[in-house]
Amino acid sequence: MKKTLIIGAVLATSMAFADKVTLKSGSYLTGEAGLIQAGQLLFKSDDLGDIKIDLANIKSLDVAKSHKILYKDNTVEDKILTVKDGELWQEGSGKLDMTNVKATDPAEETWHGSVNIAYNASRGNTYQDSAAVVANVNRRWEKDRLNVDFGYYYGKTGQTGSETQKTEDRWDVEAKHDHFWFPTVYNYEDLRWERDMIQNLNARYRVGLGGGYQWLENTEFESTGKWSFNQELGVNWIKEEFDGPSEAKKGGFCALRYGHHFSYIPKWIESVELFHTFEILPQVDEWEKFLATADVGFTTKIIYDFDLIAKFEWDYNSRPAANRKKDDTRFIVGFGYKW
Repeated sequence: MKKTLIIGAVLATSMAFADKVTLKSGSYLTGEAGLIQAGQLLFKSDDLGDIKIDLANIKSLDVAKSHKILYKDNTVEDKILTVKDGELWQEGSGKLDMTNVKATDPAEETWHGSVNIAYNASRGNTYQDSAAVVANVNRRWEKDRLNVDFGYYYGKTGQTGSETQKTEDRWDVEAKHDHFWFPTVYNYEDLRWERDMIQNLNARYRVGLGGGYQWLENTEFESTGKWSFNQELGVNWIKEEFDGPSEAKKGGFCALRYGHHFSYIPKWIESVELFHTFEILPQVDEWEKFLATADVGFTTKIIYDFDLIAKFEWDYNSRPAANRKKDDTRFIVGFGYKW
């Protein structure tokens, strides 16, 4: 009897100290309330473990805890918040005004990136090998953003292993830094190096400056999902070094630049990200000479942090080396790791 009373007292005490979330359906959960992110409460339920509950489905949360508020001007403030009838409330101040709020409990700033590898081989009447390595590292601070891209593409084909001909041998590395003066307005500096031996391009160096407008940045719409879109205008100095016969083996020129980047994560398939980028660089004193690149594709999570990437790439040079075509296209399907 005494043991029963002790156990009952312990259970009553634990229930008293547990957080309680009541849903609009009338049911409730006990456990520990955590972060509030992207319109959801992270809750460690005593019965169900770690779950995410949409704020819109919560009638009340009986605990008020400190949460970080990130405003649209990128300032951060700590406030005591709870949930009532699907909305956030400040302790002693009423409903939280969300018109100037960018996010609650924003994810900690850290490095993100991905490495993807694609390989294809054919044997028999055709002997073919092709491979690609595509990598990215990026980080977002309060007022700065850094993005570094790397790509290597290789291919050879023939009728036998001893009679193959190289069909692709391309490298590119790019580093870009953005500084935000306002939540949506930024300037950028850009460095890029390319090498394409099939195009007889020993090296192409690019140095660029410009400005951009971030229309959307991981902006979540309840009915569709998460969107990002930015546009940029700038100026670049470009120097090219060709191998073999060409109109100019070495030369530099100034070019204007327009570019944009788009990404979308559907609300109903959060493991998929669609993306598209485009840029064009016309020479300022000779508009018919220009460079252009574009890609479109998607990534999707397979298991843990491993993903699949599929994308189409297009490169265009209005004045290539002698006896070379103006455009190159590539379709890449590969597996990789994302963090």
